[in-house]
Amino acid sequence: QVRLVESGGGLVQAGGSLRLSCAAFGRPISINPMAWYRQAPAKQRELVASITSGGTTNYADSVKGRFTISRDNARNMVYLQMNSLKPEDTAVYLCNVYSTNYWGQGTQVTVSS
Repeated sequence: QVRLVESGGGLVQAGGSLRLSCAAFGRPISINPMAWYRQAPAKQRELVASITSGGTTNYADSVKGRFTISRDNARNMVYLQMNSLKPEDTAVYLCNVYSTNYWGQGTQVTVSS
């Protein structure tokens, strides 16, 4: 069992930055690929970024060049640095042990224009 807890969301103006954190509890996640998803109202859940245990990353086209996913295995943490935020980035952001049903509760990101 793994429990994921996200933090770092908030309200920011367009062009601003936020750093989301995901803390994992229960067991180490160092061998697992991890991912950030987002869910906006009336839209499907979208894979934003993923990172393998070895640090290889992938991004949705909509966030490439603006978002950076990283991990600190010693701290059992995953991060999402979000720069140049746009109003269309507004969503609940969720941490996931990739391809599993382990999800956090989500953190709200709201970008004002």
